[in-house]
Amino acid sequence: MSPGPKNLITDVAGLSVGQAADEVLKSGVSVVVGDAPMVAGVHVMGGAPGTRETDLLRPDAIVDGVDALVLSGGSAFGLAAADGVVAGLRRDGRGFEAAGHRVPIVPAAILFDLANGGDKAWAETPYPALGQAAYAARTDTLELGTHGAGYGATIAGMKGGIGSASAVLPSGVTVGALVAVNALGQVTLGDSPHFWAAPFEEGDEFGGLGNAPDKAPAPRTKMGSGGNTTIAIVATDLTLTKAQATRMAMAAHDGMARAIVPSHTPMDGDLIFGCATAQRDLSESDTLLLGHAAATCLARAIARGVFAARATTGDLLPSYTDIFPG
Repeated sequence: MSPGPKNLITDVAGLSVGQAADEVLKSGVSVVVGDAPMVAGVHVMGGAPGTRETDLLRPDAIVDGVDALVLSGGSAFGLAAADGVVAGLRRDGRGFEAAGHRVPIVPAAILFDLANGGDKAWAETPYPALGQAAYAARTDTLELGTHGAGYGATIAGMKGGIGSASAVLPSGVTVGALVAVNALGQVTLGDSPHFWAAPFEEGDEFGGLGNAPDKAPAPRTKMGSGGNTTIAIVATDLTLTKAQATRMAMAAHDGMARAIVPSHTPMDGDLIFGCATAQRDLSESDTLLLGHAAATCLARAIARGVFAARATTGDLLPSYTDIFPG
């Protein structure tokens, strides 16, 4: 496998991504929009998730496709970002047909960034407007690090961020990942600049430092510093059922565990959406490689998001490049 031309989730045909953030709030929203309704599934392995409309992703639920998937900061308040995305989709005539009405289907997940130093004393929740702005800004590329849902994200000892990566299978199938990294644990090893995800790095996409030469230290956490949860979307251009999309999301959690230590804790709400844009037919060989590709992309995306984070006014934690300049 090798990365796609952009090394982003938008290498998956049929997807665009929009992002918006508020520097004073220190929070933001990222949205993945399908050119057509996408088959999607979800899998949660953290103990403190926050979600919207995930029940309809069950294989037995009547709705077969979703119009968009939202990742947002703001804890429970951030779930309202989906309202802004729904409003934009409705204006564009998108949505599930129900009794003569179009109802956009937009599952969402949130992370906790309320204690990151930003001004959260709003009179009216800002997340619907951020959702609308993210939807309006959608394109086939995206900025990594301190952008979108990763704007105010943190991990143990440093800033988190929004990350993305892609891979092309030998068959030509494309897999991509988008992740907002806001974990309780570490993405790097101890006090070193080395990433847990180093064995999966492509080129020097997060520094090219390779594996740490010494035995891995016991991981640290950000207990007491306020708020966790890593939320992600893995996507492919294959034609999948909801059950198969869910299986891809389940397998992708391996990538989270490879890149964040510890992961899936009771204090994290770790969640992954899986989605498919139905550009290619699924073969037996693709079935065997799909979960591995999703996990590998996600591990790389996590490291890329932290590596790309940058300092902003009022930060409570330094960025990776603040700690390891050059």
